[in-house]
Amino acid sequence: MGESTRPLPKGRCMVVIPCLNEVDHIGALIDQLLEPAERLDMKIVIVDGGSTDGTRATVRELAASQRRIVLLDNPRRLQSAGINLAIARYGDEADYFIRIDAHGGYPDDYCDRLVDEAVATGADSVVVSMATMGFGAFQKAAATAQNSKLGNGGSPHREGMPGHWTDHGHHALMRVEAFRKIGGYDESFSHNEDAELDLRLTDAGYRIWMTDKTVMTYYPRASAGALFRQYLNYGRGRARNVVKHRTPLKLRQALPLLVLPGVVGTSLAFLSLSALAPAGLWVAACLGYGAWLAIRQRDLYGPLAGVSAMIMHLAWSTGFWLEYVKSWKQRGAAAS
Repeated sequence: MGESTRPLPKGRCMVVIPCLNEVDHIGALIDQLLEPAERLDMKIVIVDGGSTDGTRATVRELAASQRRIVLLDNPRRLQSAGINLAIARYGDEADYFIRIDAHGGYPDDYCDRLVDEAVATGADSVVVSMATMGFGAFQKAAATAQNSKLGNGGSPHREGMPGHWTDHGHHALMRVEAFRKIGGYDESFSHNEDAELDLRLTDAGYRIWMTDKTVMTYYPRASAGALFRQYLNYGRGRARNVVKHRTPLKLRQALPLLVLPGVVGTSLAFLSLSALAPAGLWVAACLGYGAWLAIRQRDLYGPLAGVSAMIMHLAWSTGFWLEYVKSWKQRGAAAS
């Protein structure tokens, strides 16, 4: 069983930024991190998965004048592999690391608050809530959906709650020792690798603290196709988690599983119009909730948020069932 060690001194810390084609964001993000890096004596490791848009040139230019910046190649391209690589290469120089997503938004004191919470609680991992924000019409609608129970199912790291011990949240800070002892991220996961790691982390006796002292801003996909593909992969990742660890789904995760069967069931409407009922109720619930958001929150994007939620539900359900069936077929073939 893993055990928390004494509170960490402020000093042995590093930032890891996995990225791919983030030229529009990486320069400003690094500039923002330089001041806290000086305060906390942090190395900033950018792990690039083979960018072709000028990201690497931007990082090299900044690294030439800033000793704290390091560019590391990530041949496997996946974020999970990139972070594992950064910890393998530079983890001996730090007691803990802070994971920063290149396409997110962060308060200027984000790193300071995470370190303060690690010291105050003795947590092995400090996770944060996500505040979703959009700019274009569709992105704003997707943000409205993801900030609501319709889109997040009441997930604590989506809605924000007072600081508390938890079993999962958006990854922010982690002790290098704990990360290494459980084997780091599972590099076979392209999505949901954070939830998979948290399962092993808590099973090993390590503790996760959800802080209310800071938050990160997430920018959702800006088109229906991109949003569908993202949630399709989320569903696949969750299914792989269920198959690997045999863990039951929470109610908020299980309910969307009914969406794909309900939609497929409409093909039987020629036999009985009652086959339309499940999908019809789902559509009515999503659109109705979106209209309620528009009225209650005076949000013009509420009705479109209902459509965004439908895309998310259907994609997640489809991805889960595709991966779940695939995994059990593979197990059956291996056993025969």
